[in-house]
Amino acid sequence: MLLQRASAGDGEACELLADWRIAGDLVGRDLAAARDLLGRAAAAGRVEAGLLHAAFLASGTGGPPDWTAARRTIEGLAPNEPRARAQIERIEAMDLDPDGAPATAPAVRQLSESPYAVACEGFATAAECAYLIRAGEPALKPAMVVDPASGRQIPHPIRTSDQTMFGVYSEDLVVAALNRRIAALSGTGPEQGEPLQLLRYRPGGEYRAHMDALPAEPNQRIVTVLVYLSDDYAGGETLFPRSGLSFRGRTGDALLFRNVTADGEPDPMAIHAGLPVTRGVKLIASRWIRRDRFAYPPPRPLLSL
Repeated sequence: MLLQRASAGDGEACELLADWRIAGDLVGRDLAAARDLLGRAAAAGRVEAGLLHAAFLASGTGGPPDWTAARRTIEGLAPNEPRARAQIERIEAMDLDPDGAPATAPAVRQLSESPYAVACEGFATAAECAYLIRAGEPALKPAMVVDPASGRQIPHPIRTSDQTMFGVYSEDLVVAALNRRIAALSGTGPEQGEPLQLLRYRPGGEYRAHMDALPAEPNQRIVTVLVYLSDDYAGGETLFPRSGLSFRGRTGDALLFRNVTADGEPDPMAIHAGLPVTRGVKLIASRWIRRDRFAYPPPRPLLSL
């Protein structure tokens, strides 16, 4: 019945079927089909589908990126949709090329050779930082991991923070443009990045010494980029204990460091820690960059459709 209604152009059916195609647990994940269904639902007046379709176009999810079409879609929604107007306001203030990438390369200052680390002062504007905080803060939850013994979610053993990610349902044109800026900073493609994360550290919150590179991972995390969204806190420095490098950015600054050596192996010099916050609240955005295109593996669907 759902397939029949979607084929007939029913917007609600198209939107629901798109959700199923994105999730991939009831029917097989098919992001190209989801993108087409979202476009059809948007044409039938489904606002949420229109916002998500624009994000798919901007990020290149389910097909090639099309920044022009994404922006046109958001501009069409803006007169009656505050979230679309907010996106337009932010991206109009950015210096972008026709594909939504930064028109000029971010300038960097090298901090260390081993590990390789650079700072980019003023990477993001205060308004862009505030936008990410407003967009992500309602979804923040305590950092958790899966217990390998029980399979249950348990508190993260070395990170005391709240976190969320701008994944397939929460990335928008602003996040897509910032991801392109991160790609330009790191010399990689936007498709190599994991979803941008928002992290919040309250007093006492920390991320004890760890490596971002993963053991025996064929598509390794080669680069980490941190964007500091606030600076009205004490403590919270990013410390590389084996080299003594310590960095604390101001609002809008970015820190980039490589997680691997020249031969692609995890670099022990890249072990780092987020030191405890002693006062105030530390907010950062974080993106792990993979060697190749990154995508989460799809689940096994219940139905073969």
